[in-house]
Amino acid sequence: MIDHGNPVAADRAWLADWRRRVAELYAEVRAVAAADPAAAWDTWRREREALYRAHPQSPVPASERDAFHARHWPYDDRLRWSVPVEPPEAVATTAPAAGTFGGLAIVPVELPNSGAESPAFDRVGSVRLGLPGGEAPLPLYWMRGYAGGLFLPFLDATNGDETYGAGRYLLDTAKSADLGGDAAAGTLIVDANFAFQPSCAFDPRWACPLAGPESRVGARVEAGERLR
Repeated sequence: MIDHGNPVAADRAWLADWRRRVAELYAEVRAVAAADPAAAWDTWRREREALYRAHPQSPVPASERDAFHARHWPYDDRLRWSVPVEPPEAVATTAPAAGTFGGLAIVPVELPNSGAESPAFDRVGSVRLGLPGGEAPLPLYWMRGYAGGLFLPFLDATNGDETYGAGRYLLDTAKSADLGGDAAAGTLIVDANFAFQPSCAFDPRWACPLAGPESRVGARVEAGERLR
């Protein structure tokens, strides 16, 4: 039993509960989206807003939670894709920290971060999104520390106005934000309607890895979560 007179233990218990709830939500999203992606998005939008308003581990400051309302662009079925993961470009290196992917050297990458630490990532490939205005390639990363996981952040022309200035996330599987894929076929499900702000967009006390310049999409991606 958690001793709720111990604030550290209680905080960790709520954090575990937050992660459990998010994982359960994305499991539900993947199951529903197999038949109806728009219905899955609606479930994600409503349940995520409820978590942000009521959960003790919400990134929204406690004083703002009661009035919090999530904002999203309407669902656009053109912005959901099953995309192949293209291998990374070959890199000539003798660095001992380099790993390999399909025989190619993988060098750790430091992405921008809103906090003091800069966790290392591996660039494990790229994906190409078929946006209405043209194809948009994005680098795909694997987080080396924490729990590990695929990470797909992006910047677009809505940043700093309707969305967080430092970009949004499409996938962050370390935090269970995982829309699925086919490991045997080497594909991922990417749906821009599920794009979301990092926690630091709501409160600067959160430290978040952010999108680098290679993750910039020139067009406006009017899908997913917005701040205004």
